[in-house]
Parts: sequence; C-alpha cells; structure tokens
Amino acid sequence: MTTVITPERLAAFDEATTAELARRLEEEDYPTPFDSLEDWHLMRALAIHRPELARPYVHLVDQEPFDED
Repeated sequence: MTTVITPERLAAFDEATTAELARRLEEEDYPTPFDSLEDWHLMRALAIHRPELARPYVHLVDQEPFDED
C-alpha cells in the first residue's frame, strides 16, 4: 500500500525523522523494492519542499541541490 505524500506529512518531519529516513535509504534494508522506492519518493519530496532538512542527504535522491529562489 502506497502512502500519500501530503504537505501535512512533510511538515511533520524534523531533523530526527529525516535522519531516520536517510538511515533506512542508506542501509537499503527493505522487504521489497517498492518499500525503498516509497522512502526515496518521500526524501525527494523533502528535498524539494523542505530543503533545509534534506540538504545533508541530497546524495540519496541522485539529484543536484535545488535552488527554488
């Protein structure tokens, strides 16, 4: 089951929860590839909408840092 990424869900993230998400992505220890893909999409959404949290982990989404200004 896919979890929807909403503005409220992204707003609930802080440094600790973002670090936990990054840890899971770095360890790549998922029961299915779809579980890792869901976390990847979540980290990507954080990189776009909450770049201050995702900046240390931008390497996990294989993209260059964003400049939305």
